[in-house]
Amino acid sequence: MEFFTTSLLNGISYGLLLFMLSSGLTLIFSMMGVLNFAHASFYMLGAYFAYTTTLFVGFWPSLVIAPLLTGVVGALFERFCLRRVHKFGHVAELLITFGLSFVILELVQLTWGRSAVDYRVPAMLDGPLFTLYGTQFPLYRAFMMGVALLMLLSVWLLLSRTRVGLVIQSALTHPEMAEALGHNVPLVFMGVFGGGAALAGLAGVIGGNAYVTEPTMAGAVGPIIFVVVVVGGMGSLAGAFVASLLIGLIQTFAVALDQSALGALQWAGMAVTPETFGYPLLKLKISQVAPILPYLLLVLMLIFRPKGLMGTREG
Repeated sequence: MEFFTTSLLNGISYGLLLFMLSSGLTLIFSMMGVLNFAHASFYMLGAYFAYTTTLFVGFWPSLVIAPLLTGVVGALFERFCLRRVHKFGHVAELLITFGLSFVILELVQLTWGRSAVDYRVPAMLDGPLFTLYGTQFPLYRAFMMGVALLMLLSVWLLLSRTRVGLVIQSALTHPEMAEALGHNVPLVFMGVFGGGAALAGLAGVIGGNAYVTEPTMAGAVGPIIFVVVVVGGMGSLAGAFVASLLIGLIQTFAVALDQSALGALQWAGMAVTPETFGYPLLKLKISQVAPILPYLLLVLMLIFRPKGLMGTREG
């Protein structure tokens, strides 16, 4: 029971962080049709901006300032770079965002160095929230979960219950009509891209001190973000939420299981021996194959349900 409860809480907290990361990418794709390869780089920028601003003004102001700075970088990129290649199609958009990821990586290394920076959890949130079965659950993980859920509620209310949300959706589906009514459609798209980047920056503020803030952090989470988006359904915010929790739980439980496939099959009552299917394969522990499980899920999803769990379009 202790193993299950602890792994469940850790899996949910990790899944919600993945959702914070993937939500901005999902919004950008659903509203602009742009698959932003540099999205994880905005996550990294948010963490480094938060580290720097925390040194001067503390963590709580950085929780607002760092995402805003990241959003401004994203908006400026859309205005002066992405918009210029939009007419050339999706391949050009993919290539320019792919190039941006390397530019951001080099700038981060030139500014903050190649090693990890000392970005720590604030003292107010450092420590256990409660102790369950002798295992402490960190207060900061609960804070991460709360911020992710608040962000989900805020984005949903913005898009479905406000005039801004109506303008954004109308600019997506009927841009000519929206322009005829006096709305600046290019400005709307710039705001959407900047907003998506800001959400990634917020995830960086929250996740940068919970894990490690270093130049390789974007490369570590970049692939998993696209797994979440594809599994949940391209452009589906609800699908990204479900897929994030699913992948977070799968990886957390798999990492925590210190048992080989052979032992698991024998425990399930199957009459298998080390020679069955090849001994080296069955000797592998579940925790050793945990990193490839999300990508295996991605392959299966593309084969049997290309539109994802809750998506409306395929691919």
